[in-house]
Amino acid sequence: MVAGCSAAPNAKPPISQEVVQPEEISFWNPFGGGEGEFVEQLIRDFNASQTSVYVKQLRLESNEYYVKLSTALSSGKGPDVAVAHVDRISPYIKAKQIMPLDGLAAETGFRFDEIESSNVQSVSYNGKPYAVPLDTHFHVLYYNKDILGKAGLLQTDGTPMLGEATPEGFVRMLEQIAARVPGVQPIAVNTPYFQEPFLNLYYEAGGDLLTPDMSRAAIHNEKALRVLTFYQELYAKRLADLSDRTPWDSFHSGKAALWFGGVWEAGHHLSEKSLPVGLMPLPPIFGSSAHWGSSHTLVVPSYVTKEKQKAAMAFMSYFSETGSMLWGQAGHVPANKAVLQSAAYRQLPYRSMFIEAKQDVKFAPRTDKYRAIFTALSEDLQSIVLGGLDPEQGLAALEKKINEIITN
Repeated sequence: MVAGCSAAPNAKPPISQEVVQPEEISFWNPFGGGEGEFVEQLIRDFNASQTSVYVKQLRLESNEYYVKLSTALSSGKGPDVAVAHVDRISPYIKAKQIMPLDGLAAETGFRFDEIESSNVQSVSYNGKPYAVPLDTHFHVLYYNKDILGKAGLLQTDGTPMLGEATPEGFVRMLEQIAARVPGVQPIAVNTPYFQEPFLNLYYEAGGDLLTPDMSRAAIHNEKALRVLTFYQELYAKRLADLSDRTPWDSFHSGKAALWFGGVWEAGHHLSEKSLPVGLMPLPPIFGSSAHWGSSHTLVVPSYVTKEKQKAAMAFMSYFSETGSMLWGQAGHVPANKAVLQSAAYRQLPYRSMFIEAKQDVKFAPRTDKYRAIFTALSEDLQSIVLGGLDPEQGLAALEKKINEIITN
């Protein structure tokens, strides 16, 4: 009988050539500019560090990010992990669109006690953390040493001579820059996102967006009026350019002496060797050191499958524990305790000052109506600043609109 094709009795089974594919997850974020470069590097580093998870990034423009994220969360189709500012997560929690992370953290070995307690508290509802906090971020005063030197406003130690810490004193200092260094803006104001420079000084003045019980608006008052009048004076006296749509670039290209900019821009501005830049806390020209601030967090949508949940947690753990150093180089103040307390982070330029300034940050009120309130605030302030609406009338209309949002 002729032998068939059966294997010999002692033959070894073939070695499996199967390759296990990594779990691919989609990561949505609004990070652009210099900030975005750090995120891209962080994602590349994570993907190269292991073979179990592959992160694919989708970066959306900041002005459209939350509209698209909210739509995705509502429809159940979108990212596996996403960035959300701390003041935006409350409605997602109320709608059960993002998941609590305590169980997933316990499963994967992630420890929330390794994150600054104030950051953990900011993302916790009913005792459960719903996000991994990455940082605290806020504004500082950037200044161009060459321009201030020409204006006679630079001290021998390289710090600015800002004069009297009042609105009037600050204006006089800007007028000196205008007189001695023509052709540059004394201060570039973030008019495109005017709610941030407004809130900086409004919080300095002791203002609040809502009453302590968050039942009513608290924006139509003398403090807000003084801040708006101050900014209008800057524009009227051409100490700031109302039509400048990219004030961050104006400062970076040496066309502005001062700039209230985010700490997240520190890595970008300080990396420009030709830019003689210095940083300091925002001057307390309206009476206190309180200022606007927020925090980036990472959330996992409720529709995400179990395997992708674990993959998302692996990425979030990496971002917090390893990537926070790179994130700190971008300028953010890390929420991870080990990174925040490390010599490597604290030796970066101005970071000790950032850590101190972080203590004076005033976060947004914890209400699930904040997204609508923020939209109303942003739009109505634009109407006052760019549309020429009378500040008194504008604030009255804004307060009425916010009260309607709260009531409804």
